[in-house]
Amino acid sequence: KGSAVWADTITAVKRLNPETTIEALIPDFKANWDLLYKVLDAGAEVISHNMETVERLYRIVRPQAKYVRSLEQIKRTHEYSCRTKSGAMLGLGETDEEVKKLLNDLRDNGCDVLTLGQYLQPTKMHLSVHEFVHPEKFTYWEEVGLKMGFRFVESGPLVRSSYHAEKHVL
Repeated sequence: KGSAVWADTITAVKRLNPETTIEALIPDFKANWDLLYKVLDAGAEVISHNMETVERLYRIVRPQAKYVRSLEQIKRTHEYSCRTKSGAMLGLGETDEEVKKLLNDLRDNGCDVLTLGQYLQPTKMHLSVHEFVHPEKFTYWEEVGLKMGFRFVESGPLVRSSYHAEKHVL
């Protein structure tokens, strides 16, 4: 069902080099929590699941996913005592109020690390960029996130979920 790939890889890396710090970016497993726990049991230090966007745009941006289900996964990961991470893309038409709600929802569900980056349209078949967010706005969201209690926030136009990952896993 998919979780074995993550769990087996994490276990193999830990067996070969127990000092290796691992971050795993995983799907929501469609709320099959047994699959999530199989990955968590493998022992990665950071489990990442990207929200990608605000609640209003979720069905458009992530048609197979559910906003509440993704938050539940982050909550369960946090309750398992694993460091949690999530990321979102800006520039899809979200409002400041919606971004603030997303950050609040993430913190309320135990997210420790946040990444925010500019959405870039990969092909003409994908959603168009609604706006290019000014770098100062990314700085603003970093400050807001830190004040909200995120342990680490990486926010900028070129930030992606693994950007500077080494800074928050040590």
